[in-house]
Amino acid sequence: MQTVEQALRALVTEGTQDGSLRPGSKLPTERALVARLAAPRSAVRRALEVLERDGVVIRHVGRGTFLTDVAVQQVDGAPADTSPAEIMQVRLLLEPQVAAQAARVATQADLDRIVECLTGGAGADDFDGFEAWDAKLHRAIAKATHNGLLMNMFDVVNTARALPVWGSLKRRVSTPQRRRCYHDEHTAIVDALRDRDPDGAARAMRHHLEHVSDNLLGRH
Repeated sequence: MQTVEQALRALVTEGTQDGSLRPGSKLPTERALVARLAAPRSAVRRALEVLERDGVVIRHVGRGTFLTDVAVQQVDGAPADTSPAEIMQVRLLLEPQVAAQAARVATQADLDRIVECLTGGAGADDFDGFEAWDAKLHRAIAKATHNGLLMNMFDVVNTARALPVWGSLKRRVSTPQRRRCYHDEHTAIVDALRDRDPDGAARAMRHHLEHVSDNLLGRH
């Protein structure tokens, strides 16, 4: 059986992999963690103390618990010197085929989760909120392939979203208009998935990623 500490570490790892947690991100409150982990408050406190001792989190009285750079470094992922161009090259090679496979084998529960992420992105009114839902959407599509090896490969690429060079560049080029455009492109991908259209899903994903690449790397 998984210990409370292991469950908390798994929560942190999943958050760093899907992009919802980054260095400096605030963890849920102790009360929220008690409910989420179904554990006594004392056990949650001990687990937080261990993570703080290991340098994964830092706790500030009255403010909360925050992730450190160590949390991201502990995830076996992209090299620290990975460039945005390298990230986009790999995403363009990988994600269109991921979308095609998801269109073939996704369950209704997978599609419901993907739509939930799409809706969350539509409701996000700032950069950080949209980016978190964006990362969750792309990971939910990958998860819908039901291929563990592919998920491991995807998560290695996805950890690059936590690298400072990626985040600072995306923040610099992000505008409300571009976020709305990305949402429309996400919608086209999801529509193809729901239609069980592998070729359409691959095309829509490739179009979206090429647009993101152009915006990030200045080739528009």
